Amino acid sequence: MEVFKFGGASIYNAQYIKQLAQIVKEANRPLVIVISAMGKTTNTLEKIVNAYFFHNKDFKPIIEEIKNYHYSITKKLFQKQHIVFDKLKTLFSELEQTLQVAPSMNYDFDYDRIVHYGELLSTTIISEYLNNIKIKNTLINAQNLIHTDSNYRQAKINWQKTHKAINQILNFQKTDIFITQGFIGSDANKQATTLGREGSDFTAAIIAWALNAKKITVWKDVQGIYSADPKFYPNAKLFKRLSYDETIELAYYGAKVIHPKTLKPLKDKSIPLYVKSFLTPHSQGTIITEFDKHLDPYMPIIINKTGQTLISIRHKDSSFITERDIEKIFCAINHHKIVNNVMQRSALNFSFCVDYHRVHLPNLIEELKRNFQVKYNTDLQLITIRHYDRETIKKMTADKEILLHQQSRTNVFFVVRNK
Repeated sequence: MEVFKFGGASIYNAQYIKQLAQIVKEANRPLVIVISAMGKTTNTLEKIVNAYFFHNKDFKPIIEEIKNYHYSITKKLFQKQHIVFDKLKTLFSELEQTLQVAPSMNYDFDYDRIVHYGELLSTTIISEYLNNIKIKNTLINAQNLIHTDSNYRQAKINWQKTHKAINQILNFQKTDIFITQGFIGSDANKQATTLGREGSDFTAAIIAWALNAKKITVWKDVQGIYSADPKFYPNAKLFKRLSYDETIELAYYGAKVIHPKTLKPLKDKSIPLYVKSFLTPHSQGTIITEFDKHLDPYMPIIINKTGQTLISIRHKDSSFITERDIEKIFCAINHHKIVNNVMQRSALNFSFCVDYHRVHLPNLIEELKRNFQVKYNTDLQLITIRHYDRETIKKMTADKEILLHQQSRTNVFFVVRNK
């Protein structure tokens, strides 16, 4: 059996959904299809979360925006009286009822119970559409498959329980195509959880791992994995092959190709991962497997992360930053669910660069201020060059103010802002 994963860009409109259907029609069976929220729906739902949690904006117009977007696509795929419209109406009603309850004190909990509706909406539309055109399938709620802890927004997998559920439910006795949601799961209390942004890749890998899939294919709006984002770097080179380890490194440093946790379960069972374009499905794309430790071809790889915050810490009495201090700092970072992207230490200072988060980052800074002098800069960019050379470094740092520079044998990092 095989696993397909379709991201938001590949189901952005009715035309793309029809292209998905053509790919599925030609695919080998049995097949599990993992689907993300449509287009930028997750971003829009995040706006609702913020308006709901902070009580500073009416979120009803944003709900209408999501409704109009999904209904406009659905009307191009179905006749007016199709049951899919009632199913969407039910989902929107459930979302609105969720928002009628006062917010909890836990932003991440509220985030998960709101944002997961994006995947429920998209899979309902696509499953019904495939059935409507005689590609018979069964829709399964991923919350019954992916069992996690209650670490909302970054839920950790209960591997044993998840393995058992997947094999019991996705048994292919009555169907040869299952459709389910990426990104979402549930905890022991049956509350919605999410696996982190772009977590649909991880969901697909978990299912492939549990079912010993022959391979997994991630369908994207690009030809495969490039040496840089081709949307911003037209001369970026396409990789024909990458190793699991190299891809893990790229994902860890922020390359928007594959969710960082995706590769380990696939590597554990030697399941190859194909990254291909849904627009040109017969092209080769990129194959990720354990072939050797070298790149094909060998070249510098550029990874940009925007929306960064650089935090610099020192003792108020100018004493040394010790290992004990670093332990306290990292405990605080972990407690506030902040991911450290790069760090640097001197005798008196400790600096680290993180993604901006509206709730968690201010809380982290306030905690650090209790014991340290804290300075920070926001709206920065983190440039990572893997397998760097002088020419690439010079090109990527031109007209940039460098706030932090760190270099190892394999990688070089620059925290910068435009001059």
